[in-house]
Amino acid sequence: MTISSRVRLICLTGALALSVTSLPLSWPMPAYALSDIKDITPHPPEEQTPSAPGPVPGEDESPADDAFPVIPDPDPLIKNPETEQADPATSEEPAPEVIYDIEKAPEPVRRMRKLIMDAAASGDIQALKPLFDVGPNQTQIPLQTPEQDPIAALKGLSGDDEGQEILAILLDVLSTGFVQLDKGTPDEAYVWPYFAGKSLALLTPREKVELLRIVTAGDVAEMQEQGNYNFFRVGISPDGRWKFFNVGD
Repeated sequence: MTISSRVRLICLTGALALSVTSLPLSWPMPAYALSDIKDITPHPPEEQTPSAPGPVPGEDESPADDAFPVIPDPDPLIKNPETEQADPATSEEPAPEVIYDIEKAPEPVRRMRKLIMDAAASGDIQALKPLFDVGPNQTQIPLQTPEQDPIAALKGLSGDDEGQEILAILLDVLSTGFVQLDKGTPDEAYVWPYFAGKSLALLTPREKVELLRIVTAGDVAEMQEQGNYNFFRVGISPDGRWKFFNVGD
């Protein structure tokens, strides 16, 4: 730079300085509201709260089944027995099979049945006496006293003096189907008629006709009120012993 240029620069600088110092001291300054003044006071850094860890990949994000206890619904105040399930320990056993084919019974059973029917068909009630079992397993028949003669007891149940009505009942009963009761126990027996092992409420129309061949309609109505068959029945053990010929439930 030449000398003349430097001199002009110095002169220009001095003139600018003089003009600034000659400005009035009462130059207005802008006013600021308190809200416009920024707080420059240093503050300690805020303590950061650690964020909760995210779910582990592969794990089920839903709460476990046992995380919250489940309160069962209260039982109804009035229970309907028809909707409640039957207790297996107290439920009734299924009805035994009704058998019409005598060949399905053991041979000793078939033999004793034929002997009883032949004696009944003879018309002489005394023909039954040799077929009764004696001793501790004697044939059970309706006796008024333990010492009573079984034939005399049967005559006393008959509507005639000779006991022929009882013989007719024996033939009718042994001509029906039969059931096997108390299987596998000391009381096991093949029983005639099968009504002794089946609910009367479950009888078909055909079976009701079979029942009416043994008893009257009035007897059937009475049995239905009581819920079971209560007329004469015959039981023969699997080894061919005549176990009982009795009447009642």
